[in-house]
Amino acid sequence: MKATQVLADGYGRIREVVHEVVDGLSAEELNMRTGPDANSIAWLVWHLSRVQDDHIADASGQEQVWTAQDWAGRFALPLPADSTGYGHTAREAGTVRVDSGDLLLGYHDAVHEQSAAFLRGLAAADLERIVDKRWDPPVTLGVRLVSILADDLQHAGQAAFVRGLLGR
Repeated sequence: MKATQVLADGYGRIREVVHEVVDGLSAEELNMRTGPDANSIAWLVWHLSRVQDDHIADASGQEQVWTAQDWAGRFALPLPADSTGYGHTAREAGTVRVDSGDLLLGYHDAVHEQSAAFLRGLAAADLERIVDKRWDPPVTLGVRLVSILADDLQHAGQAAFVRGLLGR
């Protein structure tokens, strides 16, 4: 199996967990916070999707799905359009609310599709390309893709934990 196929499989697993977490939950359950500073399932899934969208678009030279397909308008959040959730305060995280799981899954699936298409087009040599020179050592595309994968799976697991707290 090629490295790019392994990455594609990993990104598919993010999608699977996101669907398992969100499917069948009400808006109230998706937006519920277990405490005043806790993240809701809505915020966790939105955030992991936004980070993947932002980072894959940057690495691939494409526009983010968030703006290209007007998901920003569909979500209508009281946040800057370029917000990904990184560094959000508890108050800001609380503003990420949805009316249904369909909105979250629609956006996540659109992001996944763009990510999967990008991954399918990669060759192993592409993974060595430097994508961020601000670090020492500079970050390669392969390292960035693994970083996104790890972060997204972590947040998907957190969302699954919150679902479990709901008894679902």
